[in-house]
Amino acid sequence: MTRAPSLDRRVVDDLLGPLRAALEAHEVSYPGDRPDRQPAHTVYGGAHLFRRDASAKLGRIALAYLDEYAPSPAALAGLASSDADFDAVYHRVRDKLEREPVEDFRIDFEDGFGFRPDAEEDEAAIAAAEETAAGLAGGSLPPFVGIRIKPLSLELTSRALRTLDLYVTTLVERSDGVLPDGFVVTLPKVVRSEQVAALATAMSELESVLSIDRGALELEIMIETPQSIFGTAEGATGRIPLADFVAAGQGRCTGAHFGVYDYTAGTSITAEYQTMDHGVCDFARQVMLVALAQTGIRLSDGATNVLPVPVHRAEEGTTLDERQRRENREAIHAAWRRHYDDVRHSLVNGYYQGWDLHPAQLVTRYAALYAFFLESLESAATRLRRFVGRAAQATLTGDVFDDAATGQGLLTYFLRGLSCGALTEEEALSTGLTMAEIRTRSFAKIIEGRRDTSP
Repeated sequence: MTRAPSLDRRVVDDLLGPLRAALEAHEVSYPGDRPDRQPAHTVYGGAHLFRRDASAKLGRIALAYLDEYAPSPAALAGLASSDADFDAVYHRVRDKLEREPVEDFRIDFEDGFGFRPDAEEDEAAIAAAEETAAGLAGGSLPPFVGIRIKPLSLELTSRALRTLDLYVTTLVERSDGVLPDGFVVTLPKVVRSEQVAALATAMSELESVLSIDRGALELEIMIETPQSIFGTAEGATGRIPLADFVAAGQGRCTGAHFGVYDYTAGTSITAEYQTMDHGVCDFARQVMLVALAQTGIRLSDGATNVLPVPVHRAEEGTTLDERQRRENREAIHAAWRRHYDDVRHSLVNGYYQGWDLHPAQLVTRYAALYAFFLESLESAATRLRRFVGRAAQATLTGDVFDDAATGQGLLTYFLRGLSCGALTEEEALSTGLTMAEIRTRSFAKIIEGRRDTSP
């Protein structure tokens, strides 16, 4: 028996017009995660110290720390509470430190550089650009690189933009107009959308003057004050201004980084308790996560400021005694445990990138990252394999219900694990997918492709 719909076709068509426009606008504002690689971390280093071989040098230092203070899988596992296979973790960490120790480096003209005479900062900007160009030509740069300028505050805007100008101008002159892949400019202490707009406009002018592609210069913002979470944007007290900051970037904004220590200071937390896992930080990070979810803006957590450095250092011609070596080991292990726990805390809470301040932190950055992915490998592969095998139907794997959104989440798990070196292609293939399917980065496309080829 058939029945005609009660709603007249004209009524439905009248509804579809404005609805289609609204949904299309929504898709523009919320396109989903960016399809390209996101770095697992950013190493910050003072601009005056930057050299073309910085990544390899940091890797050698990190390996020396690994050999000295965690020379075996068991020693590294002793720093963590994890069910992961630490034989695999250990060897993958070592391989990463030898092959690609730094994923993202930020040449820092702010906290890591300090306040210096203008002539000195000018000189550092030019020298850092020349080293970047040399690294680009020699293939020694990490996959992502950029600079952090000073904030666009009343006192520092002219200085910040001058440094940007000198650096970018010198870089494109030395590199014949080519920017490194993944190049980005970090804008700290953003409190108003006008600051982001000013930087975006300056970038547009530089591109025009230097004859480089429009939009080639990208930026990321740093969220470091309570007013950046709940601000007074456009006169609306208590409004979350994060989307306004991104929009002010005129399509150039790719990321938002959380600054733990400025933020906790701004909320009157005393120095003793200014830690990555403080409740006020968790709240701010979750506001950022919700406000910027599905916008394509990549989020990064802050840094652990307890550094893994030895308490005692041997003078030239002397060696440390057993007590001094033990105290060094205890101090470094304590700092490593703190960093490992902080990285894991970020990962569990949806932040897959963070800052590192010392080369020895690369050890626990990758150890925490790889353990996080390897712990879930078997269950994630099983769930994705069964789900894909049953096409787009919802499935029950054990006591876990999976739907299409979960399928995309499982696929994203493998994409992130592969990009940072936590997972191998062989392990990804245990899902029953091909690498070509995985590289589509879309669960919906995988299902559609399999339906098209099914008999």
